[in-house]
Amino acid sequence: MITTILYSAAALLGFFNLAAELWRDLMMYQQNSYRPERYRRWLKSSGDTTSGWRLCGIFVFLFVLMPLVPHTFGIGAASVFSLSSALSLMRRKYKKPLVMTPRAKRIYTTAMFCGAIVCTAGVLLFGGEGIDNHLFALTDTLLLCYCASHMFIFAAGMILSPVEKSINEGYINDAKRILSQMPELKIIGITGSYGKTSTKHYLYRILSEHYETLMTPGSYNTTMGVVRTVREMLKPYHEVFIVEMGAKQVDDIAEICRIVHPQRGIITSVGPQHLESFKTIENVQATKFELADSLPSDGLVVINNDFEMIANRPVENVPCLRYAVKNTEGADYIAREIRYSAGGTDFIALRVSDGKELKLHTRLVGECNVSNLLGAVAIAEALGVPDDRIIYAVSQIEHVEHRLAMKRVSPSLTIIDDAFNSNPAGAAMALDVLKAMKAGGRVLVTPGMIELGERQYELNSAFGEQAATSADTVVVVGKYNREAIVEGLRRGGMDESRIVLADTFAEAQASLKSGAYEIGTVLYENDLPDTFK
Repeated sequence: MITTILYSAAALLGFFNLAAELWRDLMMYQQNSYRPERYRRWLKSSGDTTSGWRLCGIFVFLFVLMPLVPHTFGIGAASVFSLSSALSLMRRKYKKPLVMTPRAKRIYTTAMFCGAIVCTAGVLLFGGEGIDNHLFALTDTLLLCYCASHMFIFAAGMILSPVEKSINEGYINDAKRILSQMPELKIIGITGSYGKTSTKHYLYRILSEHYETLMTPGSYNTTMGVVRTVREMLKPYHEVFIVEMGAKQVDDIAEICRIVHPQRGIITSVGPQHLESFKTIENVQATKFELADSLPSDGLVVINNDFEMIANRPVENVPCLRYAVKNTEGADYIAREIRYSAGGTDFIALRVSDGKELKLHTRLVGECNVSNLLGAVAIAEALGVPDDRIIYAVSQIEHVEHRLAMKRVSPSLTIIDDAFNSNPAGAAMALDVLKAMKAGGRVLVTPGMIELGERQYELNSAFGEQAATSADTVVVVGKYNREAIVEGLRRGGMDESRIVLADTFAEAQASLKSGAYEIGTVLYENDLPDTFK
């Protein structure tokens, strides 16, 4: 009886350990957009399939099967491992925890069901006779399932693929129906390698002065995120719908356009972002310009000429306005007399065609924000928003959270929060802002940039080299880009004593509080998700 209780406890611990591991696996699958190919790439790059815990699990699994090991001893080892692993999984803190959506629930339930089938097969094939033998086989099979838990997530995704496709098609058709009932709705698409979310917020604030406006919230920039916005948030009284359009592979933007049919669009940038999936910058360019290609002949596209892969791309199917801060030749809108101060930024938005000028003041800082505002102003003027309303709205725009947001914490400490994500152009601009700060020591805290494909090392090294002349101290977080950034810092001439290595952001924060170096301004540049180490 006692043996049966011990064996039952071991099986129960094995079950909870498998359930906890599948929860974590599903979280990573969700962070990879439920795309098997992206999840497979993450598994390969992260080494998760051969982590210390899994290797230990394989060892315990084989140990339990050894003929010379008594069953009770093997069960004890399995129990200790399952308990330790489950406690470790439950204690972990994640930056982006699993969101248990209906889809996630379906995948988790299916993955658990697949695990149950394998466990049942293990008991039937190797359980022998008697309850204790059945429990022994179940415990060891649960260990094996834990070690191969990724396979259950893959299997669940494959099994549910036709179900998810059918459900999504129903949602998409419903969104199309809603949009078809609003023929007067002005729909504006915004895309770009970077800057699209900030531009969306700025345009929303300006247009809201004149129109009932809706924008896709947060980072709802995928096909189903846009569909969800239409179905849950779009109301008959809305006059303008601003749609942020994200992409990680060719045809992503075109897919969204086929649903919402925008009449106007803004392309904020084309750069080396998501090169792991796009492979080439030409593919990035083609995908971003799917927005322009989808617009009607009487529509309008506004594009940022400061990016070479935008400036060299002709647009012939729809009227096109180009805006620029640096590459002003041939631009229709340019920013002049840019002046930064403690109160923000003053600049003139010039419409080249007729020389019209808008003198603007904003609380925002950084050339990237001036550029994003310029694109928003161009669309606002095209839609007939009065000049005084544009000027007022720009003066009231707040920083978008974690996007080059500046905050004076105390008279002696300023925080520049650019932690949402990072890219070569945006990071360079953030470093320029840091460099301009003169009061106290300038500290950069960063894990570097991601999803840059074959240029990952090169661009992070260049980022480090620029940081060496923009910051007094650099705290490199994590190991993912450490070697590249440190190499760049050294090449830029930064003293070794000013390069601080931290495995986690918690360690980085501790180093800031240690008093080891002077701090006047801290720039937080990027914050990698849990899928990166």
